[in-house]
Amino acid sequence: MTLPVRHRPGRLLERGFPGWPAPVSAEFDELFDRMSRLLESAAMPAMGEAMAWAPLADVRETDDAYVVECELPGIKREDIDVEVGERELTITGELKEGERSGTLRRSTRRSGCFEYRALLPTEVKSFDVSATLADGVLTVTMPKAQAAKPRHVEVTPQS
Repeated sequence: MTLPVRHRPGRLLERGFPGWPAPVSAEFDELFDRMSRLLESAAMPAMGEAMAWAPLADVRETDDAYVVECELPGIKREDIDVEVGERELTITGELKEGERSGTLRRSTRRSGCFEYRALLPTEVKSFDVSATLADGVLTVTMPKAQAAKPRHVEVTPQS
């Protein structure tokens, strides 16, 4: 389930609408934020447990492989699980909250379970897949499986 994301400064709601006073635009921003929180709170009990969030990722295709770069800042290597099937990549894990002191007044950082899935257009060599984690970016390289190339078959006379 996709939930609305609060807009960042510089977007349409923060700039205002032509001819509308600034407070009206701010009221729409507040309404959008409240609706987002309502949808999140309504979805959580129905799921039975906290929903997994999806990290940001780029999928690139080279001549011989697919490369997925997934943003996972603050997540330890041992808390990430990468599974590759013939045409699917699944990255799951958990971002554990650290200990805090004091009263938390506002939190916008994600924590808990995450999941990223990508369907690939062709099969990959699952035994040759490699994954590295550097500077908070997980890079998964999946070599393409060699498709059967057409070849000419000589027709010989029956003996």
